[in-house]
Amino acid sequence: MELCDSAEEASFRRQIRDFVGEHLPRPRSLYEVMADSYADADASDAGGFVQRWRQALAERNWLAPHWPKEYGGGGLTPIEQFIFNEEMANVRAPSFAGAGLMMIGPTLVLYGTAEQKQQHLPGITSGEVKWAQGYSEPGSGSDLASLQTRAVRDGDDYVINGQKIWSSGAHEADWMFMLARTDPDAPKHRGISMLLLSMKTPGVSVRPLVNMAGEHHFNETFFDNVRVPASNRVGEENRGWYIGATLLDFERSNIARVIALRHTVGDLLAFAHEHPEGQMRDSRTVRLELAERAIEAEIGRMFSYRIVTLQKRGQVPNYEASMSKAWRSETQQRIAQTGMKLIGLYGNAWDDGRWSPLRGYISRMYVETMSATIAGGTSEIQRNVIATRGLGLPRG
Repeated sequence: MELCDSAEEASFRRQIRDFVGEHLPRPRSLYEVMADSYADADASDAGGFVQRWRQALAERNWLAPHWPKEYGGGGLTPIEQFIFNEEMANVRAPSFAGAGLMMIGPTLVLYGTAEQKQQHLPGITSGEVKWAQGYSEPGSGSDLASLQTRAVRDGDDYVINGQKIWSSGAHEADWMFMLARTDPDAPKHRGISMLLLSMKTPGVSVRPLVNMAGEHHFNETFFDNVRVPASNRVGEENRGWYIGATLLDFERSNIARVIALRHTVGDLLAFAHEHPEGQMRDSRTVRLELAERAIEAEIGRMFSYRIVTLQKRGQVPNYEASMSKAWRSETQQRIAQTGMKLIGLYGNAWDDGRWSPLRGYISRMYVETMSATIAGGTSEIQRNVIATRGLGLPRG
């Protein structure tokens, strides 16, 4: 694992820091980040800061830094992407990463036709078109390859029937990329295709799923004889599983989430200093527990460094990404638990008023992280990957 920058990497890191210093003179506070979380980053913001930040990134082709330059991206190498993401996360810069920029966009660059790239990539980089993912189903979450949503070929179209669940942002999306079964008689991994569909297509309906924190981000999406042109298929028919697996690799190698954990530990530490009369009155207990959380966040950063070292050497992270994901999601839960112990009964106050420590952030985090070890692949699945692909253990 490489922890130090080369001369070229150090130069690029200075370039990013100079850019940040010009356009974001100071690191942003937790409360500014919270404002991003509860409002669309594209919406009108106080003083127009988010829009100016987006424009500054766009002028450097850094809205999609990992895309090739010919498709409106920055053309950064894996290590440059890592440095870019790390530096932006360090200052809590506004992020525009979504399913379009981070997932389907890079997938179309690799597997899309010329027509698909021309139709979809410009709208993704401009932010004008929002995308949602159609993967999980009520009976197919961790075992995604068992999905049952059908896409039957009918002339120049596929006719889709079925249901997706946990569709992030589907209620606001313009388009969805989805996996559907196109050959029910093939082995489950080999009978799946990836399709692109407009959310305005007749027969598509979306129902909200409100989470434990009272927030609407997830949805159920239903398909009733939805006709999608065969030209909207990405890659070969019945080979969509392998394209989808590549797409998940884009999602799981992310240092920004690890740095966010370190920021949260810092917020808790600052709160403990400012409120020594808190629920955890034993200062030694506070110090030890926050120290443990800080160490765990740093371990998560080392996992991310290991992943980017493999990418830098031209290797493809596999079980290493599962190690990172499992550690990160479980650390997130432990940090939230420490935060709730720190604020005590005030954790029951969720509003933005005087009785809500950190404006209710920890309370919301505690509830939302209940699903952290499920979303994106359960910890059990990650451990199976680590056991079989990392340790070479036989399947049970």
